[in-house]
Amino acid sequence: MWKPPAPPPDPEWIVATAPVRPALPGFRVLAGGLASGLLAAALLTEGLGVNVLLWALIGAVAAGLAAAAAGRRVRPWTVVWTVAALVLLLVPALVEASWPVVLALLAAAGAGSLALHGGKRWPGVLLGPIGIWPHLIPGLGWALLSLRNRQYPARARVVSIVKAAGVSLALLVVFGALFASADAAVAELLGDLAPSVDTDDLPMQVLLFLAGLLVALAAAHTAAGPRRFDRLPVKPGRARGRLEWAVPLVALNLLFGAFVAVQAVVFVGGYESVMRKPGMIPAEYARQGFWQLLIVTLLVLVVLALAGRWAPRSTPRDRAMAKTLLALLCSLTMVVVASALYRMHRYVDNFGLTRLRISVATVEIWLGVVLLLVLVGGILASSRWLPRAVVLSAVATTAVFGLISPDAMIAEQNVHRYEQTGRIDVGYLRDLSADAVPALDRLPQDQRICALQKIAQDLGDDQLPWYATSLAEARAREILRDRPVPLMNGSCGRIGVRLGSSYSGGYEY
Repeated sequence: MWKPPAPPPDPEWIVATAPVRPALPGFRVLAGGLASGLLAAALLTEGLGVNVLLWALIGAVAAGLAAAAAGRRVRPWTVVWTVAALVLLLVPALVEASWPVVLALLAAAGAGSLALHGGKRWPGVLLGPIGIWPHLIPGLGWALLSLRNRQYPARARVVSIVKAAGVSLALLVVFGALFASADAAVAELLGDLAPSVDTDDLPMQVLLFLAGLLVALAAAHTAAGPRRFDRLPVKPGRARGRLEWAVPLVALNLLFGAFVAVQAVVFVGGYESVMRKPGMIPAEYARQGFWQLLIVTLLVLVVLALAGRWAPRSTPRDRAMAKTLLALLCSLTMVVVASALYRMHRYVDNFGLTRLRISVATVEIWLGVVLLLVLVGGILASSRWLPRAVVLSAVATTAVFGLISPDAMIAEQNVHRYEQTGRIDVGYLRDLSADAVPALDRLPQDQRICALQKIAQDLGDDQLPWYATSLAEARAREILRDRPVPLMNGSCGRIGVRLGSSYSGGYEY
């Protein structure tokens, strides 16, 4: 008799990282998921603020209950990742600009997922931040299976009451609609009796309810049975011969040493002496040099990863040589990072701070921190902490970047530069968010009005609820209420700012 062929075995990585099948959730976990959905529908419809943090706390409670029921213990790094996620969720409550808020929300989701999974090795800390998403549908099925298999008090009676109520409601709606269409007096009576429900936001509220429910149940399902990414098999790299491995690194260190020596000579002699050479444009020198050095830093991290994988390690002498060469490369690259940041500082002094410039400078600073961590990890006998430290540094950098309010810093730097030099790009500052209002409010009359007009129009007169409003927006509204900005008075034209044809609103053109 013919038999169907056996299904192929699961890949090795799926078998190795397979989670323990979690027990069905209790009522408290299910109630936490339901509360998360209701809170998302009630608070997240109108905007982002402290409501995101409140919603996340409910989901964290549900995940904690599921983890406790599964017998998982709270470890120090679980607390670290949880606190990091909650700090990141403070950004929407304090900052109005959408771009740092989006970065903070993504980083918070990653840190929260990593808190649920744990992880010490590189596979764990790199895959843990995205590990919660495959639990969205299984988490819902997990909850439904629990509801189906659970025995409730007076279950038959409750089911009968629900069925009777549903049939009664359907009959009343059908026949009530027919009677209302047949007689105007009945229609008026039914209209007075029926409760008034605002359905404008109903579709969005339903979507937010489902999203809040799914995320909370996914977090609980992950906490009860996470996939063990740390068990992902990673074959060690084949150690190369000492000559084959060391010569390229020695050559690279010599090249970096020569660059650092030139930078030292230039720094001692002063950048101005270099800038006075024929054909040398200071702005181009600083801007192009920064981007090239940023790429150099990224490539060095790749070289360090590959060199660490292929480094000879069979004898103490081989290990000492590998540590020495890699530590020297890290140290020289940190000088490259300092040079890149100094060039960006010079460029910003000449042309002002922008979103792109502050973003890439932040990335360069973070890369410098990573290099420092790698250097310390190479010096110490053990670097088991390195994967988590690198990811934590990225999370911390994102949190600091959001909490310092980049738009406010951009406005503050440009206003200070204007007070020193009289130069300012008001046309660019018009596109900043409400975070920039306190600094832009210090500008002279025409510059102030032109810079704040678009922000004032974007804020409008509609005041959002406290839980959906950032502190920066509330502060901006207070400033603009005390010193209103006229929408049409020719201020931009008087200071030479031309508004693009795509610009719309009640302003001047």
